Amino acid sequence: MLRRTLLALSLAGVAGLTAASDYRVVDVPVAILYDAPSQKGQKLYLIRAQTPVEVVVRLEGWVKVRDAEGSLAWIESANLAEKRNLVVIAPKAEIRQADNAEAPVVAELDKWVAIELLATAAPGWARVKHRDGATGFVSITQVWGL
Repeated sequence: MLRRTLLALSLAGVAGLTAASDYRVVDVPVAILYDAPSQKGQKLYLIRAQTPVEVVVRLEGWVKVRDAEGSLAWIESANLAEKRNLVVIAPKAEIRQADNAEAPVVAELDKWVAIELLATAAPGWARVKHRDGATGFVSITQVWGL
């Protein structure tokens, strides 16, 4: 009995950590990602506005982030905003009128398109808004950033 209780508490802790992921979006037209928390570090690549990133570590003025492809890099914290976006990781994603696979499609999105996260919905779905105004639900299997 004690073993099962400890296991349940342990699993609840893991689930809590997963649910508590901290995401931000790039809030400048283009930001540079570095290999170290300094402008003197090696420039690794550029990242576009509205792209979501997962916060891994924070240092004064810098944030180590993970992108949708799993790459880790440093970005100046001033280049990030607290807004929540998702990015399409499937070859195509569909925004639907309701949170089920049978609902009519409102819009189709290509891979790497960023969409605003409005709320989580029924299990496996998120309510989103595209920059062109299309609002609806997307399957979380087609996006990254939750």
